[in-house]
Amino acid sequence: MNRYAAFLRGIAPMNPNMKNDKLRGVFEGLGLEGVGSVLSSGNIVFSAPETDVPALESRIQQALQDQLGIGGGTLIRSSDQLRALVEADPFAGLTHCRETYLTVTFLKYHVEPPELETTEVDPTVRVVGYDKGTHAVLWVVDNSTPNTPKFMAWLEKHHGKDITTRTFLTVQRVLKKL
Repeated sequence: MNRYAAFLRGIAPMNPNMKNDKLRGVFEGLGLEGVGSVLSSGNIVFSAPETDVPALESRIQQALQDQLGIGGGTLIRSSDQLRALVEADPFAGLTHCRETYLTVTFLKYHVEPPELETTEVDPTVRVVGYDKGTHAVLWVVDNSTPNTPKFMAWLEKHHGKDITTRTFLTVQRVLKKL
């Protein structure tokens, strides 16, 4: 069995169809094992014998759409991929806090790595790098200004809406649950 984390896009915990128990039920209904949730923002951990991640993403996304009307998107990463990301300590020396968010945006595997020069895109964002293992853009948000970062919109425009963002703290919590 392989351990995976599914990062679901567009989950609003106030929506009754997007509560963790319903999300877990969809995964369990697909025969996936060891299903658990982390926080209330669409982070589901599970075990599956499958190794074809794109097919697994499609199967889960179709079930979420059919059963709960959730069409946001499903991105899956293995426990090994997430462990390698966390152990690489991509935000070394930086602290996630109210003024500074350490952020990870997962892209679909078929998307080309983004151009990482963003100073023209958004002065409140500093891209730290790109993690090939998890196919993720690593960036820091300066929250000391009231401006909302435009970087997410830029990523969607250039790489499609099949992306989802989590804080690095959330990624670490998901890994601990795996």
